[in-house]
Amino acid sequence: MILKFLRLFKIVRVAVRYGLDDIAMSGFDTPRISKLIDTLIFWRDISAPRGERLRMALEELGPIFVKFGQVLSTRRDLLPEDMVDELARLQDRVPPFSTELAIAQIEKSLKGHPDELFASFDRVPVASASIAQVHFATLKDGKEVAVKVLRPGMKKSIDEDVALMHIAAGLVEKLWADGRRLKAREVVGEFDKYLHDELDLMREAANGSQLRRNFADSHLLVVPEMYWDYCSPSVIVMERMHGIPISQLDRLREAGVDLSKLSRDGVEIFFTQVFRDGFFHADMHPGNILVSVAPATFGRYIALDFGIVGTLNDFDKDYLSQNFLAFFQRDYKRVAEAHIESGWAPKETRVDELESAVRACCEPIFDRPLKDISFGQVLLRLFQTSRRFNVEVQPQLVLLQKTLLNVEGLGRQLDPELDLWKTAKPYLERWMSEQLGWRGLIQQLKIEMPRYSKLLPQLPRLAHQALTQAVEPKTEESNALMWQLIAEQRQTNRFLGMLVYVGGGLAAGVLLTLLYLRFAHMIWW
Repeated sequence: MILKFLRLFKIVRVAVRYGLDDIAMSGFDTPRISKLIDTLIFWRDISAPRGERLRMALEELGPIFVKFGQVLSTRRDLLPEDMVDELARLQDRVPPFSTELAIAQIEKSLKGHPDELFASFDRVPVASASIAQVHFATLKDGKEVAVKVLRPGMKKSIDEDVALMHIAAGLVEKLWADGRRLKAREVVGEFDKYLHDELDLMREAANGSQLRRNFADSHLLVVPEMYWDYCSPSVIVMERMHGIPISQLDRLREAGVDLSKLSRDGVEIFFTQVFRDGFFHADMHPGNILVSVAPATFGRYIALDFGIVGTLNDFDKDYLSQNFLAFFQRDYKRVAEAHIESGWAPKETRVDELESAVRACCEPIFDRPLKDISFGQVLLRLFQTSRRFNVEVQPQLVLLQKTLLNVEGLGRQLDPELDLWKTAKPYLERWMSEQLGWRGLIQQLKIEMPRYSKLLPQLPRLAHQALTQAVEPKTEESNALMWQLIAEQRQTNRFLGMLVYVGGGLAAGVLLTLLYLRFAHMIWW
């Protein structure tokens, strides 16, 4: 209890020092309370911009609050521009914890001392962050690995700090004018879940394994292998990756890496993860990306740190692909209609007004190289438009927005001349063709065929049972059976209709081809 009180006292002290109360009190219609507080605390200096003061306060409060600020920096739909820009500057600058603690964590989790488990274990950590740190080691079979160790005592620290954040979020919603729209308690709830997910390193290992399987045959991305015999919720061991950090452009040029191709490959990797797999690496900042210079994988991306991934369902992917293609084709009316059809914009929204607003946001960015535009600024203007029309920003798309900004940053760094739109458009058109064209139809038939192969032989028996029971008094069971028969018959009709459609189309295509060849043969001779 005393420790919690001391922590709360520190948070209040830091908040007062940096004038966070002044930011909260800006929501009052009258400045009297704010003036009263300034009079009582006359010695503090809060002349710095509010965004800068917020960032400095979070940095002083420690790693958990820094990470919370990083999460908030992705919510440009919720926070004012000046505050988000400052929060985006937050970086994990956390000193490593002692090697003794790391060894104790490994012993507890893997039931053995590192000197017994590994042929060699580097006592000096190679990287340290707010949640964990990494040591290099070598397995007894000679394989080089990276050992990620969870920072001790993190769960208790997180639980205490997040509990205080929930209290603060409730106050923000009451005191700040934008508090309700900010959805402070909802944001803290998302952050709570996200942090506790990161505390389970087995989840991160599973994410990495899934991504590696998705790109098993790819010539664009390399993902380290997880060694499951050495993995636990607080320690994971993965293949050690050798490469050049993507931010070190001079070293990449010296190694002979084609930076223009690398930038285009990054865009393709992103859209492949989003639209093909619906599963994407959502923490693609330069610190988590290497470039391989090994002969077998030269020039490929190497992904690290899989604690944060995003997922999209079929509805999300279809909605996004339609919007992207509509943007590329400058069909702003279709963009507006898609927002309303999906329910993300209120049904009473006028299509022409939303269309006009989206056009004003997006039209200036086309036909210009990436170096001349900022996709981040375009997103910001779109979010401002969203607030005007009460468009709900879906939680599952927040990570996607953040990742797209990371991709823009990497593209701008590697090749300022990259045209993000022209690079992405062919891939999206190909994906739409595969999903909605005849390839998509055949794929769906392959998926549904096992079900229909089991269903079709049962139809005569179901029909006989239904006809037999038709003359008997109807019961709830017989009604249920009748509805089942009707539902199955409708599905069968749809299936047969698709077969007729496909078969008829193929037959017509063959007939037209034969007629064309016959006609061409007659003309030639």
